[in-house]
Amino acid sequence: MAERGRLTRTVVLIGLMGAGKTTVGRRLAEQLHAPFRDSDEEIVAAAGMDIPDIFAKFGEPAFRDGERRVIGRLLEEPPHVLATGGGAFMNVETRALIRAHAVSVWIRADLDTLVERTGRRHDRPLLKAGEPRDILARLMAERHPVYAEADIVVDSPAGGAHDAVAADIRAALCAFGALEETP
Repeated sequence: MAERGRLTRTVVLIGLMGAGKTTVGRRLAEQLHAPFRDSDEEIVAAAGMDIPDIFAKFGEPAFRDGERRVIGRLLEEPPHVLATGGGAFMNVETRALIRAHAVSVWIRADLDTLVERTGRRHDRPLLKAGEPRDILARLMAERHPVYAEADIVVDSPAGGAHDAVAADIRAALCAFGALEETP
C-alpha cells in the first residue's frame, strides 16, 4: 500500500486519446486515496447522451463549450484527480481555468502506442473521419505544443504499467509541491 498523501490542488490529466488519462487517473486517485472524476463521464451525465451523439447533434464547438463549463464546475470541488478529454486543454478558457485552479499533468505517449490503444475502442468521434494513424499524427502536431504548457509531463510508454505511470505522476506531484505526504 502506498503512503498516504494529501493533494493541495486538483490534478488535471491532459493528453491525446489513448494516452491513458482515465486508466492512469483511476490508479493515481487510488494511490492518493483521493476522489477521481472524468470530465467525459460528467459531460455524458449532464447532457443525457453519449459523446458521439453530442458531436453528431450539436457539433464539436458546442461539445467544447459544455466541456469547459463542466471542467469549471469540477475545479470548484475539493482537490481530486480529474481526467479530461483530449481536446479540453486546447480551449484557451479551459486552459486558463486549469492553470488557475489545478496542476496540469500531460500524459505523453508516442504515435504507435496511441494507435494501438485507440484501436481497442470504436467510440472516438474524431477518429471516424479518416485513417486513425493520420488523424492522431495530425492531432499530435497540433496539440503537443499546447500540451507542453502543462505543469508536469510524464511519459506513458507502450506496454507500460498504468500503476508505474501513476507512481511517476505521484513523484512529480511531490516535487512540484502539489502533494503533501502524510503518515
